[in-house]
Amino acid sequence: MRFLLVVPPLAGHVAPLRGVAAELASRGHSVAWCGPAPELSTLVSGRVFPAGDSGPFSPALRPPELRGFAALKYLWESYLVPLADAMVPGVASAVASFEPDVVVVDQQAMAGALAAARCGLPWATSASTSTELADPLGALPKIASWVDELQAGLRARHGVLLGDLRFSPHLVLAFTTRALAGPSRQAAPVAYVGPTLPAASGEWSLGDDRPLVVVTLGTSNASAGARFLAESVDALAGMPAVQGLVVDPSGRLISERVGLARRIPQVAVFARASVVVCHGGHNTVCEALAAGVPLVVAPIRDDQSMLAQQVVTASAGVRVRFDRAKAADIRNAIESAGAFRPGAIRIRESFAVAGGAKEAATHLESLAGL
Repeated sequence: MRFLLVVPPLAGHVAPLRGVAAELASRGHSVAWCGPAPELSTLVSGRVFPAGDSGPFSPALRPPELRGFAALKYLWESYLVPLADAMVPGVASAVASFEPDVVVVDQQAMAGALAAARCGLPWATSASTSTELADPLGALPKIASWVDELQAGLRARHGVLLGDLRFSPHLVLAFTTRALAGPSRQAAPVAYVGPTLPAASGEWSLGDDRPLVVVTLGTSNASAGARFLAESVDALAGMPAVQGLVVDPSGRLISERVGLARRIPQVAVFARASVVVCHGGHNTVCEALAAGVPLVVAPIRDDQSMLAQQVVTASAGVRVRFDRAKAADIRNAIESAGAFRPGAIRIRESFAVAGGAKEAATHLESLAGL
């Protein structure tokens, strides 16, 4: 069988499907990727079909101060919709050349849904984050209607009669569990397969035997997070009972009491941590909880606020204000996070039994008729 994976060139969206692609290949299937080139080729291995140029529509171009509806408006009008329009010809060419049996479509690569529907191919949604499953716009009918109109325009331009392009009527792969995300509020068939996490790699030397607290906002939030990271350094400097490690991609922070690094082997380091402070990115949250480590979440934008709420609801951590938290607030949150280790362990156990890449591959094989 042949599986075409259509994705945006965003590490957080590609990451869940890497393990699935490897599992499908190990079962003897042919797998290819499709997305904006050359960016996608730097994120995946194997055959890549180019589709569009994401440069003019990069999320990195979004002004960092945008929040709430302004950020959502930019995301849809300046990224998701134009990216879909730009990718459609390339995805259609990839379908014609590769002749896939199933198309797997990331929720932010709607061109894959358009091309698959136009060709009558079965397609699955890759929900790299769980927030859309909760129908976040359900209580905001005017905004939901605006999103529907944008999608209607996409469908009309590309001659497709289809429902919500973010949800396949055949299969939605949710890389989370109900224990963390709660039940889906969507009508689409959802398979909760849990996160597909990379194996721990790399080495990291701990300074001593004190509990390790890691602070990371991901590589894409270095400028927006400068203030929060500096406050975190101050917070950890006043906690002699723990050893702190702050990930500072800019390399501008200086401290004699707190460990600093531009990047870390995250899975390996989280396995040795007692608390993780993060921005609420889906992969970071899942990597910490997969190690049973409680979280302090400081969401910045997009889906991160909802993921932070999921963590709090699951009793797996606490939440702080990204734009207002001072050193004392962050210190108090770190000190309280230990009480949420049982919740974090419960989520870890739900991940362990969900199946991950193997379960996702099995669902895709079923969709292909195997």
